[in-house]
Amino acid sequence: MPVTPPGYGLPYRGSTTWTDGTTPAPASTVMPMHPRNVWQAMTGPGFLLSWWPWRSIAYLFTGAVVGLAVLVSIVTVAAVGGILAVVLVGLPLLVVTALSGIPVARVERRRLRLIDLDPAPDQHRTPPAPGLWPWLTTRLREQTTWRELGYALLFGGLLWPVDALVVTVALLFPLSMTATPLLMATVGDGTEAKVLKQWTVTSWPAAFGVAALGLVLLGLCAYVLGAAAGARAELTRLLIASREGELGAKVVELARSRVRLVDAFEAERRRIERDLHDGAQQRLVALSVTLGLARLDAPPGPLADQLTKAHEQAGKALAELRELIHGVHPKVLTDYGLQEAVADAADRSVVPVDVDLELPGRPHEAVEAAAYFVVCEALANVDKHSGASRATVSGGHGDGRLFLEVRDDGRGGANTDGGSGLTGLADRVSVLDGRLALSSPPGGPTLLRVEIPCELTERPDRSA
Repeated sequence: MPVTPPGYGLPYRGSTTWTDGTTPAPASTVMPMHPRNVWQAMTGPGFLLSWWPWRSIAYLFTGAVVGLAVLVSIVTVAAVGGILAVVLVGLPLLVVTALSGIPVARVERRRLRLIDLDPAPDQHRTPPAPGLWPWLTTRLREQTTWRELGYALLFGGLLWPVDALVVTVALLFPLSMTATPLLMATVGDGTEAKVLKQWTVTSWPAAFGVAALGLVLLGLCAYVLGAAAGARAELTRLLIASREGELGAKVVELARSRVRLVDAFEAERRRIERDLHDGAQQRLVALSVTLGLARLDAPPGPLADQLTKAHEQAGKALAELRELIHGVHPKVLTDYGLQEAVADAADRSVVPVDVDLELPGRPHEAVEAAAYFVVCEALANVDKHSGASRATVSGGHGDGRLFLEVRDDGRGGANTDGGSGLTGLADRVSVLDGRLALSSPPGGPTLLRVEIPCELTERPDRSA
């Protein structure tokens, strides 16, 4: 009977034991997922008996305390800085006021853990260099810094009084009502008690009735506190740690990681090409020369015939290896650039190809490789599928973009589906923020255009 190792979730249907011999727990005993925030806790059972009401009270109460401290600090620093700005001494204090949202946001991200277990990430960028000045210039140029300053001003001016009011009202009224019998027994000498200083209770049944009503109201106020704390936390996250901003940062980092992967991929291709060229190819060349010399020295007969076959096989293997090396990363592209590499690809094409490509410099290695392999794939498709008698490769660089066009006079009807090989190249171009467009109406002609944003470097002098 199939079994499932411990730690891999529920057992496979039909299994009765783990691999360690223990019996899995019934499905009814599996514990539900712990709520991640107060909203999830409020929609589930057991909210009033959990820690979430207390966490809501702590969040709102600390918000009132921290907000008051923020108000006093910002007003004090801004006032002193404004007064001393006349003699330029207060300018650093004004800068500190502008940056005051950073520590406030840091405290708020920690306080959010009281009501929302999902972490609120710091969305500030890393300074380009260590030191105070790079850090200061980076922070002052960030949108996040000014958004946090706006939140600090809103927190100190409006939000903390609301926190204090909600906690006071939601706790004072029900607790005062619940304490009615105690007040009647102590302050009222067992004869009367004032409820919320509005009406008088003169009998014990009425006092206990008011206390029971206070307990019900306290339970309702627990949900009010939870809702207020949840809304307050969502507002805080929206202003200083929005999930949309976090998602945008992740998208940017993903795009950068894709570019880094492309660069690493190209570096690995060049390394493989270099190792094959300097290693296996040289050994095959030496083997072919050795077999050729042995063939010349061998007398006519079966041995000479075998050496001839071995020499021919070594030559074929060497040719295939050279073609493989050229497909991995052509040396002409590394040494001389895209213009010469495209000309070399046109010379090797079965279909005659005219090349009109002028580049005053060399683009980035990843752009260069992507453009070259697009041209090679396009020429391969021209040879295999188009039935064209002639093709043209043209292009250049302008407006900060490298553009290439491959045109043929074939039958047309080409598309990026059906294993043409252009789909993967289109993805590769899109990583570089480029575009690949294909126009191929039935009857032709077919036009493939590639545009990749890039800057050119000066072409090295290879006249020597």
